[in-house]
Amino acid sequence: MEIQFRINEKLNARDVIDVFKSSGINRPVEDVKRIQTMLDNSNLIISAWNGSELIALARAVTDFTYCCYLSDIAVKKEHQKFGIGRTLIELTQEAIGEDTMLIFLSNMTALEFHPKEGFEKVENGYIIKRKAKR
Repeated sequence: MEIQFRINEKLNARDVIDVFKSSGINRPVEDVKRIQTMLDNSNLIISAWNGSELIALARAVTDFTYCCYLSDIAVKKEHQKFGIGRTLIELTQEAIGEDTMLIFLSNMTALEFHPKEGFEKVENGYIIKRKAKR
């Protein structure tokens, strides 16, 4: 398996939904338009491909100088445990530069993964959650 990583490749919502569903990440996968809007308004997307198949992505919003919010890291289940998620994070860090803080909110199922990749748990943060349950 030869994985290719691409930066800011135009992605199709349906392909991303397939990745989200397979990975187990909780996203509004029934709302294709919303997923496409999420993609269109992200300014840094690193995608992983096995031939013509999208198998993983990291989606972020950043100013490339001070902070970067990494919103999604998703790897199809059959491609997990091969270091693809780690590579997505490394490529995101390369793209934003070493002076840019990388911020990520983890879902409960991935809490063990992120400290292994260098993320520190922070206690000095707050969140206003979206009103929609999805």
